Amino acid sequence: MRAVCLTLPTNRECAGTIAAIGAEAAHAAARFGVRVHLLILDSADPQARRRHAEAVSALPLAEGVVVHHLDERSQRAFLRDVIQRSGLPGPDDLLDLMLPDAVSYGACTNRAFLLAAALGCTSVHRRDSDSRYQLLDGRPVFPIDHELAVIGVKAADAVAAVTEHALDPAQADKPVALVGASFIGELSVDLGEIRELDPEVYHDVVALWAPTGATDEQKRELVAESFVGAGTEPFTTDRAVLGRPDIWRIDMCNIALDHEVYERVPLPPATDTIGSDYFLHHLVHDATLPGVTHNRHIVNYYTAERRTGSGFTAYQERYTKFLLSMLYLHPVYADLERAGAALLDEQHHVRPAPIADSARRSAATDRTENHRRLAELDRCYRRLGGKYADFADHLLPRRARLLDEAQADIEDFALLIDAWGPLVRASKATPTERLPH
Repeated sequence: MRAVCLTLPTNRECAGTIAAIGAEAAHAAARFGVRVHLLILDSADPQARRRHAEAVSALPLAEGVVVHHLDERSQRAFLRDVIQRSGLPGPDDLLDLMLPDAVSYGACTNRAFLLAAALGCTSVHRRDSDSRYQLLDGRPVFPIDHELAVIGVKAADAVAAVTEHALDPAQADKPVALVGASFIGELSVDLGEIRELDPEVYHDVVALWAPTGATDEQKRELVAESFVGAGTEPFTTDRAVLGRPDIWRIDMCNIALDHEVYERVPLPPATDTIGSDYFLHHLVHDATLPGVTHNRHIVNYYTAERRTGSGFTAYQERYTKFLLSMLYLHPVYADLERAGAALLDEQHHVRPAPIADSARRSAATDRTENHRRLAELDRCYRRLGGKYADFADHLLPRRARLLDEAQADIEDFALLIDAWGPLVRASKATPTERLPH
């Protein structure tokens, strides 16, 4: 029986999401006849974890669904076993990259990838804690219907399962590597208040993630496209397009990836950096692997802690590190685009080595542009005043550390790409009987 992994990484209370994703898992198992490993990677506080455990216990039994609720202690034990089995040098450093003390959107998904490999899954389907499913006629609109219909299928054979296609003949024999949609509702990045307070400052703050040398027009286009998802229009009927995936309309709360991709290249393990989990979007697109972009969008909402006090400060710092990470990621993205189909071998598998080499070269990029980004962010936040000016004060003594961390993050990414093959192979050889379920 084909096995797939439906995963929910979380560091906050989300019992309602667990109930909803449990229903999606049961639906998937019944409709597609697959074994669904529902994998909840729980980094929340003890009180929230208890509520999560209660939510897991309350899930109705469903044939074909196996639920794994792993706290960080269980995740760490699994990772230690895998790293030891891999025989790689620097096991403590690798463990820190896979399970850092700080928030890492890439690392939590990388853990899901290794666990999926250990569980024998052929795809990973990721959702987020701050999301809900749309309803049509009172029934949830599950993205997994589109995902399981085509993920891993030869593109030429997937045509019948979509509503339209723009398939290049050169893609016909390649497997569908990515299936995804976006979200409706609030911006994916919590900058909506800035847009309301001062649209000009919003433009300037968002434009800071543009590549070095971008024109004013390119920046305007970037700002218009960034973080808006699919707007606010609710779902009424299916649309699924096969071809090169529209990565501007696919978000990590609503995505499926084929194992042939994530078992070869991980996500950047950067800490406290929003957007660090979107690298494989670019890789799939630029390597000319086919994907499906559909319209079963998730409903996005914000949790209150992002807006006030320490939660606001932490989130804005993660956005700052996102801006700084672009100094190093944009050159890698440019290398991927130039390489195109040469990133694949004769079996249409991604070749990791040139990507690791690109990341290592990028680490030597001159920091002048990042100094400019920090100065511009300071100007913008002081113009907004209030808590934003307070955040600018908070950032001043931390600038040097953040600049160093951004460079170290891309160096860590190169290191992890090199280690990834042995880690995946070790995961597949690691017994999973002890995993909680």
